[in-house]
Amino acid sequence: MRTHENTPVTPTAVISGIGSCLPPRVVDNDAVIARGALLTDPGWIRARTGIERRRHVSPGTSTGDLAVGAGRAALASAGGVRPDLVLLATSTPDHPCPATAPEVAHRLGLGTVGAFDVSAVCSGFLYALSVAAGLVRGGVCAAPLVIAAETYTAIVDPADRTTAPIFGDGAGAVLLRPGGRDEPGAVLATDLGSDGAGRAAITIPGGGARHPRRLPPPGPDAHFFHMEGRAVYAHAVRRMTQSSEAVLRRAGWGAPSVRAFIGHQANQRILDSVGDRLGIAPAHRYGNIRELGNTAAASVPLVLADPAVHRAVVPGERTLLTAFGGGFTWASTALTWPDITPLAEEPDAGQPTGHSATGPPAEHSATGPPAEHANAGPPAAEPDAAPASTSTSTSAPAASPVFVPSSPL
Repeated sequence: MRTHENTPVTPTAVISGIGSCLPPRVVDNDAVIARGALLTDPGWIRARTGIERRRHVSPGTSTGDLAVGAGRAALASAGGVRPDLVLLATSTPDHPCPATAPEVAHRLGLGTVGAFDVSAVCSGFLYALSVAAGLVRGGVCAAPLVIAAETYTAIVDPADRTTAPIFGDGAGAVLLRPGGRDEPGAVLATDLGSDGAGRAAITIPGGGARHPRRLPPPGPDAHFFHMEGRAVYAHAVRRMTQSSEAVLRRAGWGAPSVRAFIGHQANQRILDSVGDRLGIAPAHRYGNIRELGNTAAASVPLVLADPAVHRAVVPGERTLLTAFGGGFTWASTALTWPDITPLAEEPDAGQPTGHSATGPPAEHSATGPPAEHANAGPPAAEPDAAPASTSTSTSAPAASPVFVPSSPL
């Protein structure tokens, strides 16, 4: 804690590095339909979700592998600073037990630093960011690494047309440091909420303590992800709007002053509805749902890591982040846009190594989420689309006259 004229000054958490990790394998809507023999068409998916393609991991690549890549990229973006804590937001951990974060810290070469997972589904990154920012303000740590990583292809039924087209895999990360409220990247206010009455609306019914795997499953496909689309859609719009309004009040900002609005990339219609209700101009709304789909907890940091967004937003400008996910959970954060060059890496090799956190490997990319990569060789039933770009999205795609909300959060 610093002092100025004998008055204690509480530090603010400031984003000092941003990284991302995306699987190189690009899967378009046609490939998703072919893989699951879905009774739909690419236009139906595009009109109802805003998604044209997404990234899928190759066999043998896990959430931890993506997290290591994103974490290493964020550390390189920050100049090789060594973290003193690792928080991993995920609802697709490598194992039910133990948590994935300690192994990620080990593979990053961080020794015995504290590390733990945060499970708040699609709100996970903002929950973890809020926890890390509070620990910085309290003087508990000075360089927490916050990672959000997901491999939803491990839990989604490829034959379920309401979920299979929605999800992609990926990871994003930020490193924090103590700083001042007037600095670019300062985390100024947070809002967290939950409503356990909605727990069954977004769930994997089987496999936990309620329905152990040793017992008969509670229903068909009980170990796949399930969602009640219509109910969740309404809750998502309402809760993200209310949470955003709360955090704006805490920051002392009016919504029209926000110059970068990033919502959880669940569905373009949801994003537009929340932006409209808040009164944030479409020109200041950013996303990559068209190219990456819904990457659950990783979706917000992947937009933060998008180089196209960094070219469009001026450091220091007012930024609003919001998310809604299973639980129900929701969260919002007000910060100033960081003055940082985001970096990217492809997934790690998948085995614990002695990697150092002092800098990026030779093949490190300084271009943010990869826009073009060689095809990793998916099965013949899943032809890849053209390589994706991570451009911003400020408006919904053309839609059919009748909208039936169907995308999970």
